[in-house]
Amino acid sequence: MIKQKEAQNLIRLLEEKNITSYNIILDEHGTQFSSKDLSEKINSLMQDNSTFNFIIGGPLGLHNDILKLANLKLSFSKLTFTHQMMRIFLLEQIYRSFMILNNKKYHY
Repeated sequence: MIKQKEAQNLIRLLEEKNITSYNIILDEHGTQFSSKDLSEKINSLMQDNSTFNFIIGGPLGLHNDILKLANLKLSFSKLTFTHQMMRIFLLEQIYRSFMILNNKKYHY
């Protein structure tokens, strides 16, 4: 019931904002990338997409209605992390990806 309510709220938000971006959903069953591979994937996706939605599930995971919206399911680990931790991990990996793409020394 909770996952379904979260899904309804998220879908309503996406519809209200008329967001038709590329949906990257963080899911433990998703594809795992190295930092370099993730930067290459993001670079490739930016060629065809101007915006992305990164969707992180709550402690119970995501409802199937949300999982169906995924253009890409991304996994950081088979471990479970808190929502707050995943926000930090995701932000750091996005930052790292752009540093790699711009040949900056952060990654090395």
